[in-house]
Formats: sequence, structure tokens, C-alpha cells
Amino acid sequence: MKNVSVLDFLTQLAANNSKEWMDANRTWYEEVKQAHLDNVAEILAGLSRYQPQFSDLRPKDCVFRQNRDIRFSANKLPYKTNMAAYFAIGGKKSVGPGYYLHLQPGASFVGGGIYMPDAETLKKIRQEIDYSGKELESILTAPQFRDFFGDMEGEKLKTSPRDYDKDHPFIGYLKYKSFIVSRPISDGDIQSGKTVVLALAAFENMRPFFNFLERAVSAPEDEAFLL
Repeated sequence: MKNVSVLDFLTQLAANNSKEWMDANRTWYEEVKQAHLDNVAEILAGLSRYQPQFSDLRPKDCVFRQNRDIRFSANKLPYKTNMAAYFAIGGKKSVGPGYYLHLQPGASFVGGGIYMPDAETLKKIRQEIDYSGKELESILTAPQFRDFFGDMEGEKLKTSPRDYDKDHPFIGYLKYKSFIVSRPISDGDIQSGKTVVLALAAFENMRPFFNFLERAVSAPEDEAFLL
């Protein structure tokens, strides 16, 4: 990464979240944005070595706009106080799983999975868990994976989902409405230029989880058992 501190910029942006401040610091923002894009390009290159599907993506397919959509929000601050990238086959708007990088002073992390999928996608994931729950359990409980990420995260139903018995052997997984794992990154590691290395290490550990979700989402409905 270039000698540009993303975190320093975001700290100042959080304290001065206005168009006037951004206009006065546009050159600084452009330098930080380019440094972020450079990191994303390196991560894409690393991912493509083992998952060639990522080779067609460009950095701009993965990063998010700094401007907030304030049309329907009570919070009228114009800019996000983080920089992030979502690496998904097909780009950041894909309904499939992805790897995620979040940069924010004191709250940076790497993660991935699927956050709040639509009803059809959620149905496919639950169908795959129904057929192959043992495989998902093996992925999530593998010592290396669990030591790195901890437990799977995500909002859960309080009762069993429709069409699944409360005594289903994998009802704990079937109750999830999001399927996410994550690991924090310290400010020090980011400031010392370790963002790309740490992100790629996390995404490599996450690959079996990603592949499980990708297979679930890609399978024709009611045919996941054929895979």
C-alpha cells in the first residue's frame, strides 16, 4: 500500500462529516481512495490464483461509494466513515456469497458469507443445509477455522423455519437468516501495511465456507441434492 493512511483520513472525516470539509480535502480523499483501490486490486489478484472466477472483476466492481444515501435516513451526514470492499463473483451487487473488507478506525475487520439474503436465496441455502448440514458443520467446527473466526454470526429465527422440523439435526444452522464469519483487524496492522496479507489469509481460511454457500446459491431449486 502507498504511504497514505486510510485510518487517519477516516478519523478526520468522522469528525468533520460535511461537504465543505470534503471539498477542502478532495486531494487527500483521492489519494486515500486510490490507495484503497490498489489494495483491492492486490486482493483480487490473490483471490484469482485459487478462484479464477474473480479474475474478471475490477476494483471498482468491489468498492462502495463514499457518499451515503440519505434520502430515507434520519441521519443526514453525507459520507460513510469507513471504506469497504465486497469481493463476490459477479461484483458487489451479487446475491451470492462474498469476502468482505471493512476499514474503520477501531472497528476494522475481514469477513464474508451472505448477509440477509432474499427469500429465494435463503431457501436455497436452507435446502443445502438440509441435504449437506454435516459438511457445513465440519467446516464451521474445524479447529483452524473456528480458532480463526469463532462462531458463525447472523440474525436467527426464534423458532424453526417453515418446512423444517424443530428436531432436525441441523436446526441450529437452519434458523440463521444471515451466514457470516468475521475477524477483527487492529489499527496497528492496517497502519503498518498488512491489510492485503491479512485479508488474503482470512479469505483463504474462509474458502470452504464460501464454496458451500456458492454451491447452495448456484444450485437449481430442489436439485441441490444432485450435487
